[in-house]
Amino acid sequence: MSLALMTLVLAIGCALLWQSMPAIKALGPGFVTGHEWDDATGKYGSAAFLSGTLYSSGIAILVSVPISICSAIFLAELAPKWIRLPITFLIELLAAIPSVVYGLWGIFVLIPLLRDKIMTPALASSTIGKIPILKSLLTGAGYGPSMLAAGLLLAIMITPFITAICRDILLAIPTMQRDAAAGLGTTQAETILKVVLPSAAPGLIGAVMLGFGRAFGETMAVTMVIGNMTPNTPDGRSVALFDPGYTIASAMANKFTEATPGIATAALIELGLVLFVTSMLINFFARSLVRLAARRIAA
Repeated sequence: MSLALMTLVLAIGCALLWQSMPAIKALGPGFVTGHEWDDATGKYGSAAFLSGTLYSSGIAILVSVPISICSAIFLAELAPKWIRLPITFLIELLAAIPSVVYGLWGIFVLIPLLRDKIMTPALASSTIGKIPILKSLLTGAGYGPSMLAAGLLLAIMITPFITAICRDILLAIPTMQRDAAAGLGTTQAETILKVVLPSAAPGLIGAVMLGFGRAFGETMAVTMVIGNMTPNTPDGRSVALFDPGYTIASAMANKFTEATPGIATAALIELGLVLFVTSMLINFFARSLVRLAARRIAA
């Protein structure tokens, strides 16, 4: 089974490489560093899409990680038994909801909420404009679909996923370590902070990286809320949270039906190759950290 899965992954990579070869030969390394995507001139670059993918995934991680780790600590160390099981079941249920359902919720609930409660007041505020960092972040079109909406929706999607993995990692820490710490007179909080978390740290980092990989490759939900427009800047990149944007996955979903056979289609397939390779590297690094944590716990 493992050999079959490895063969399948290799076959997918080879197929993407073969189909994108015309673009690789025509565009060269400039495809990765270029920011312009213009069918009329035949110029194609993935930098703007890659930065949008990293930016939206970074927002999701910043929002999700504190919530996920704190929730996992509560479920593994603090929650009474009568509430632990139903909350765990709910978290696993949320992790299994299809992404299109999250996307619809984002369109009808999250975007109006952000537009009316955050974007409009922030853009109308004179105080925010006087703070350099906030002035750069809390600006943009402000009509709803945006990088902020995509980041928050991704955070909601990956939080149950990261929480479930972190909880399992914390529960794998031997009870004798907690008992030994308690025997030395430490409080429960000190045991968690000084014994449990350091032992589980590689695994927790791996869980976060797996969540990042999940957010990195998300397509449908992000496409529905991000706006699907390249920021109006010289390099196609912007830190403005209220501006619409593009990710690699959403760009492929939007542009593939309009692409003409030839270099345009090959460029989109090469875009998929970039996403495939990057996602594989992220997941390989995350799995390595999880295995490291398992070895440390076993030792």
